[in-house]
Amino acid sequence: MVGTQLTFASYVEARGPVLLRTARSLTANPSDAEDLLQTALTKTYLAWERIEDHRALDGYVRRALVNTRTSQWRRRKVDEFAVDELPEPDPLPAPDPAEQQAVRDAMWRAVLKLPARQRAMVVLRYYEDLSEVQTAAVLGVSVGTVKSAVSRALAKLREDAQLASDVLGAQEDHQTAA
Repeated sequence: MVGTQLTFASYVEARGPVLLRTARSLTANPSDAEDLLQTALTKTYLAWERIEDHRALDGYVRRALVNTRTSQWRRRKVDEFAVDELPEPDPLPAPDPAEQQAVRDAMWRAVLKLPARQRAMVVLRYYEDLSEVQTAAVLGVSVGTVKSAVSRALAKLREDAQLASDVLGAQEDHQTAA
């Protein structure tokens, strides 16, 4: 570029990748490095006419990168404070084993009221944790049959008044005991 006037755009085009590597060495995040370089290049652009020795441009931009990063670091908001004891969240109340057993028993009684085929599919899907495909293979039916039968079974369980009463009763018992 000897004998030609160096423009800001040609400088950025030629040196941009090198300067970006420098910016990446100053930050942990590639996006932050791009932002940092953009800020440093903006400062360089504003000072372009004042920079007499264009051979020193890389040094100028590097200094702008370091100074900008240092300023960002100094301005950052510190949300962490050293303490002698770690603050622990209040523990969640442990579920009452008796309540859990009452709900399981009520659920099992409701499942036993289902027709045999629906009951088998619900047990395989939710008690044995098989996929729809695995359930279909075990029972020798199509996956669509499993989906529709399980859907109907769950609808029946949702509508089971005794199950709702037993589950709500167990929850109310737990709340009054607490």
